[in-house]
Amino acid sequence: MSITSTAFVLCLIVLTAIYFLAPKGLQWVVLLAASIGFYAAGGLRTLPYILITALSAYAAALAIGEVDRRQKAHFAARKELTREEKAAVRKRNTTRKRWLMTAGLVLNFGLLCVFKYFHFALAQWNRLLAQMGGGQIVDVFSLAVPLGISFYTFQTMGYLIDVYWGNVKPQRNFFKLLLFTSFFPQVTQGPISTYSQLAGQLYEGHAFTYENFALGGQRMIWGYFKKLVLADVLAPWVGAVFQHYPDYTGGAVLVGIFFYSIRIYADFSGYMDIMCGFCQIIGIRLEENFLRPYFSKSIAEYWRRWHITLGAWFKNYLYYPIAVSKWNTKIGKWGRRRFGKTFGQAMPASIALVAVWLTTGLWHGASWAYIAWGGVNGLFIIVSLWLEPLYQRTRDALHIREGAWWFRAFQVVRTYVLVCLIKVLPEVGSLRGGLGLWRQMFRGWGTPLSFAALFPYAPDRAQLAAVALATLLLLCTSLLQRKMPIRTWFNRFPLPVRAMTLAALLLMAVYFGVPASGNVGGFLYEQF
Repeated sequence: MSITSTAFVLCLIVLTAIYFLAPKGLQWVVLLAASIGFYAAGGLRTLPYILITALSAYAAALAIGEVDRRQKAHFAARKELTREEKAAVRKRNTTRKRWLMTAGLVLNFGLLCVFKYFHFALAQWNRLLAQMGGGQIVDVFSLAVPLGISFYTFQTMGYLIDVYWGNVKPQRNFFKLLLFTSFFPQVTQGPISTYSQLAGQLYEGHAFTYENFALGGQRMIWGYFKKLVLADVLAPWVGAVFQHYPDYTGGAVLVGIFFYSIRIYADFSGYMDIMCGFCQIIGIRLEENFLRPYFSKSIAEYWRRWHITLGAWFKNYLYYPIAVSKWNTKIGKWGRRRFGKTFGQAMPASIALVAVWLTTGLWHGASWAYIAWGGVNGLFIIVSLWLEPLYQRTRDALHIREGAWWFRAFQVVRTYVLVCLIKVLPEVGSLRGGLGLWRQMFRGWGTPLSFAALFPYAPDRAQLAAVALATLLLLCTSLLQRKMPIRTWFNRFPLPVRAMTLAALLLMAVYFGVPASGNVGGFLYEQF
């Protein structure tokens, strides 16, 4: 069921009514039923896989908790144990817990790899065999990728790791953990929440409040506006550029690249607004996934503002464990002795960043284009880390104040252009296509003599005017949010003004977006 469809909106209205009519102690059951129903509607044959993820995490977490319980009981019963004897017991139990956690991680990340990367890996193996003169392995498997497997796997495995680390207690009710795994507003596109942040909100009861209803409804309307007026209207234009870029001039291709940056932001953040708004209506706060990313002053800052929860997952569960590991720390000490303090200190972080960005590329898609995309992002961040002392000396030599408005503007524009160029690398369909798109930007430049020459893929001027207006609104709201939450500012206006503004956004969404949405296959991040 499409999230932008009338049927889905009606389902949300019915669900909200049932949720608030149900006893508070059973509201989580209503959410679980709705989540399972939503997931099953996307394909019954993939439902067992999300159940396997929830069940394996449930069993592994309980087993880890049981190891901790027995250890505490053992220490309480054997108070005469020496410090060395207690350390030996802790070491054995830590090993057991590590094996339990590893079993859960291997099972679930194994499923993720099979579904997302089997065909890609087999294609690379066949290519290698062909170069060596060998035969080909026939790909006879037809694997339907389970809906949202990248999101629910990461979220549930984060819970399992937190249980192992002792950050949260194991959930003893399987169905409550299943709700955390399958919560429908986030199962397909995130945000990737932590158990400590989300679970308590899911299980406790919530009363209806007008404030939550008004604020959540406003955010949903804004999300639908971004999705339908910006993302869906821009989709065929961007698709034309990606599919037929050799037919366009460099200027038209560059405009198409900038259009894509607007489209993907409006699409992904629009989804977040819709689902975060609905969750606010029922009293649940999802973690934010965006913080004005196109106002970032560096690539590293951009990734702290874009898809925030994915970045936080990689930072907590991959980057830090690698960066502070014993072997990586030893490499850093060796680097300081051989290459100096600055380079040596950057080595552990750089190694961790390589792992993070190659994994991030693979997470987004099974192709060399996505691996290259992750590598380019990681390269910019790592090189910036190495060259920061040089940057600082250059700024000092040129007497550049980092707080100067013109320098901040230069950094923002530079980062935005780099982000746009990197972002499109995997979107043409292959690494060769992405590189071809880059080359096309430098061909056929000239002064556009007509509207059609400047926007050859955007024949409808009314749609272009709507896109321009919506982009301007998006820019203005982002600028206002730097000082205060936009809804705080918006709610200062009289009720008639707010109602007319929201009605205008809805009318634009219906007039421009609904016809365009018929040619768009859902949301972009559903494919990840």
